[in-house]
Amino acid sequence: MYDYRNNLKIILSKTSGDDKSLQNSLTAIKAIIGMSNDDTNVPTSKSSNNQKNDELVRTMLQGVARLLEHPGDEDAKQASSSALHKLTFVPGVSKKYGKALGRLDRAIQASTETKAAAENRIFEEAMKKPIRQIKRDYRTGKRYTVIRTLTGAELTTDNGDVAFEVKESQIHSLNLKTGDIVEAIEDKTSSPYEAEVLRIVGFRNLRKRDYDPIDDFKYGVVQGSQGNLSVSRNIKGERLKIRGKTVIVPVDSSYYQDGNVHLEDGSIVDLAWYSEDVRLKRDPASAVHVRWIYETQQPKRISKGNKKKDTKEKNPNQQLDKLDLNLHYQRVGIAIGNNQNEAILEGIVNRYNGIPIAINAFEGKKKVIENQLKDLDIVILVTAFAAHDSTWNIREFASKYGIKFAVSSSKGYQAFERALYRAANGLPAYEGTQSIEYKTLK
Repeated sequence: MYDYRNNLKIILSKTSGDDKSLQNSLTAIKAIIGMSNDDTNVPTSKSSNNQKNDELVRTMLQGVARLLEHPGDEDAKQASSSALHKLTFVPGVSKKYGKALGRLDRAIQASTETKAAAENRIFEEAMKKPIRQIKRDYRTGKRYTVIRTLTGAELTTDNGDVAFEVKESQIHSLNLKTGDIVEAIEDKTSSPYEAEVLRIVGFRNLRKRDYDPIDDFKYGVVQGSQGNLSVSRNIKGERLKIRGKTVIVPVDSSYYQDGNVHLEDGSIVDLAWYSEDVRLKRDPASAVHVRWIYETQQPKRISKGNKKKDTKEKNPNQQLDKLDLNLHYQRVGIAIGNNQNEAILEGIVNRYNGIPIAINAFEGKKKVIENQLKDLDIVILVTAFAAHDSTWNIREFASKYGIKFAVSSSKGYQAFERALYRAANGLPAYEGTQSIEYKTLK
């Protein structure tokens, strides 16, 4: 009969009190008892033992291979470690390969998931089906220098003459600053002297006498009742200060942005004022302007001739079980192109108290992508709506500026919502085949 006493002593001496160690020890003890039972009952043939040993080796090697392909995979770690422990009790194996197997076991337990490996798979899949970019004739554009105003900007020629004006909506989406050199063309669909910015091509330092310096206060929280609204803090709780003094700035509740976004209690705004305005000394509130209002609620876009279609678009958002997620007014970039499904995806961000900001994922220029991303807290890349060359830039700048990042590889609204959950909670950027728990509100 097989003498298993020494093996049991070794197992018990090396067993700690944690669940994993106890489970491994129990598995090993069961294997030894099985060997002793085989000795006393029915003699096990040599070929049968070899077959079992071969199966253990195969299981262990498959688990190790899986760990090399997907570091940190818990199932692979458990399978390979369990097979390795069973192999050590095969007669002769521990004596010949004990130290090597011990080192291998420690390496298996130390294996952790790498972010780079997961993200490489994301972008490899995203690159398989590149989407055709929007064609623009950049040859028709002329170069101008951006001079920022309180709302919007002026495009000036090399002589300093104002050629065009640009609305705040373009400035905000491109994050243009005074001194940026852009290519633009006249926007014939709008009023005279307005232009469409095609791309950013450079930057130059301007003399202070060539422009009026501007200070701003980003992400201010509007508080109060209708007709008595004011801003004193931003979403981080920081006080509004002008020339070193804490102030409370009243805002006009009748102010509308783009015809449908208006001020109310809880609105998030950007404020701006000229640094040298003489009114700042006696009446600072009169010099401050609302530069931008963030949409914190899903816009109503119902037309008479298309009510049925709008209802279908809203249903997916309403039918989703709400996840246990609160973004606390973090700025969420939605990397899509050509406004595809923008309203629905913005609605999902609003649903979790975030500030949605559309990112043009068809824009391949690195400078433009960087300007759109660097002030964000979270960015979600919808690979089905992204261009081939911009996806790498988005990944690069998200890493550079420490932006929480996740990928929605599907066009579905639930896939986007889950990507938002993973990014906010520091979970893997790509869902893949791994099991991720998405907690919902009951």
